[in-house]
Amino acid sequence: MRTRRLVSLLPLLVVAILIGFFIVGLTKDPRELPTVLLDRPVPDFSLPGLPGRDPALTDPAAIQGEVVLVNFFGSWCVACLQEHAMLKRIQAEGLVPLHGIAFKDQPEDTLRWLGRHGDPYDAVGYDTTNRIAIEFGITGAPETFVIDKDGVIRHKHVGPISEEAWTNTLRPLIEDLQKG
Repeated sequence: MRTRRLVSLLPLLVVAILIGFFIVGLTKDPRELPTVLLDRPVPDFSLPGLPGRDPALTDPAAIQGEVVLVNFFGSWCVACLQEHAMLKRIQAEGLVPLHGIAFKDQPEDTLRWLGRHGDPYDAVGYDTTNRIAIEFGITGAPETFVIDKDGVIRHKHVGPISEEAWTNTLRPLIEDLQKG
């Protein structure tokens, strides 16, 4: 009798646990994906530049010695276009060098897209095999990394950079890293 009662309560218990996980999940920001690269050196990479577009972001040495933003983007990416005006504003402010890595794209498509929408990048690398995106743990586009003077990843921003993210998170972090 007692066993039957426990068995009849089991589905209710399972549903209660699932509801608990669901409620906790709703409190999380999906853009705040953890990265195992946080506080670690930038993965080693070797990238070609885009044909006819200099300078190129070719290797990690190109981003050491100063705080930089590295933005993964593609001409196929709707959210990248949404973010693009903000990237142009960040570049115009001159607070931090902005480097781009084009991936899942053809070089001519990337060049045409930058020509059409403006080119906010100080340097661009082209990830021909998407291996670098995998090394950085890219889950989609756009994704942006704040990298310190020593080439260490200090922050990962998933999705388009908004005014709020720039003002409240990225800019203060960059300013703090530039002081240190």
